[in-house]
Amino acid sequence: MKRTLRLLGVGLTLSAISLSCSSDNASNNEVTKTGPTETEQATSEDFSIGLPSGPIAEDLQQIKLPKGFRIDYYAKDVENARSMALSESGILFVGTRSNDKVFAVVDKDRDGNAEEVVEVASGLNSPNGVAIHKGDLYVGEINRVIKYPNIEQTFRDKPKFEVVNDKFPSDAHHGWKYIAFGPDDKLYVPVGAPCNICKSENPIYASITRMNADGSDLEIYAEGVRNTVGFAWHPETKNLYFTDNGRDMLGDNTPADELNRATEKGQHFGYPYCHAGDVADPEFGKQRPCSEFVQPVQKLSPHGGTLGMKFYTGNMFPAEYKNHAFIAEHGSWNRTEKIGYRVMLAKMDNSGNVTSFEPFATGWLQGQDDWGRPVDVLQMKDGSLLVSDDKNNAIYRITHTSQN
Repeated sequence: MKRTLRLLGVGLTLSAISLSCSSDNASNNEVTKTGPTETEQATSEDFSIGLPSGPIAEDLQQIKLPKGFRIDYYAKDVENARSMALSESGILFVGTRSNDKVFAVVDKDRDGNAEEVVEVASGLNSPNGVAIHKGDLYVGEINRVIKYPNIEQTFRDKPKFEVVNDKFPSDAHHGWKYIAFGPDDKLYVPVGAPCNICKSENPIYASITRMNADGSDLEIYAEGVRNTVGFAWHPETKNLYFTDNGRDMLGDNTPADELNRATEKGQHFGYPYCHAGDVADPEFGKQRPCSEFVQPVQKLSPHGGTLGMKFYTGNMFPAEYKNHAFIAEHGSWNRTEKIGYRVMLAKMDNSGNVTSFEPFATGWLQGQDDWGRPVDVLQMKDGSLLVSDDKNNAIYRITHTSQN
């Protein structure tokens, strides 16, 4: 009971935060425009996009895919390409982490090969997260969320932004954000732990928060989440699934990264007391046992740098891929032998339980040399799959035809 009351108190405290919904940079000419949320975009009407033909780029011939699939460049020279969001008309918006920019990738003739990479905004604070909602582009910086109204009509004109919520912590450590609108029409925004392992007094750390599209009613949705940089909602159950990166300095194989499932508000996923469902933390594990927390639905690659994920709902890929999750592994940074640098597939049963976890696209890691690092995945309206790569500065497009 005390724990329940504490969670309710946290939610009420955060909900009471007063938020500024405009700034000196706010647009005075906002045009109201409705459109599908990120969750809905993947199942909206198909856009005719050309299938690739001719030889595959020489470097992409290293990528191994299941039979019938091929990978091509959708766009090159997208510097530090990270999270992706697709507008209603098919413009791809791409956030960055190590620089200050947001880009728009434009395929004017819809031949599957983008002609333009437009710098939409600069001077931002690690604008990793991007999301589209009712025609507006939302951008998650380290300490705030901003939006660019009516982005499809303004992205070429260095548009001005409005501040949605600037009350997030400013810590750079795990401060970059992935953002997305859920089926409840709320914007979900994670706040990573400001350390490798620590217990923060401020309950907003190591959490996933959510708020209304205007920034109001900010509340903690999930606790004990060390660092998630990718999440999505199951197409059938509508449960939230999210990746989480395990703590460092416990060895090469401990702990595993996690794929978690949140079925309701207020659940705790273990950090900093327990990792991967069954690894008690050496410093904090004695305070609370692993049995208190929600277990992962799947253990992922240990220190694999697991980031973006999406459930496949399209019709281009064979039916056996429907409602399964593609997951990007960015790759390890301090493991003795490198792991990751690939796109994985988590297959699920009708209840959303993982039945297998297997490689889907590999080859960015050759021996111990990596030439690319997948970050995010995104389904296009024609059913093809985009993959961003912040090392190769590229967006790839994976397609399937019976002739491949």
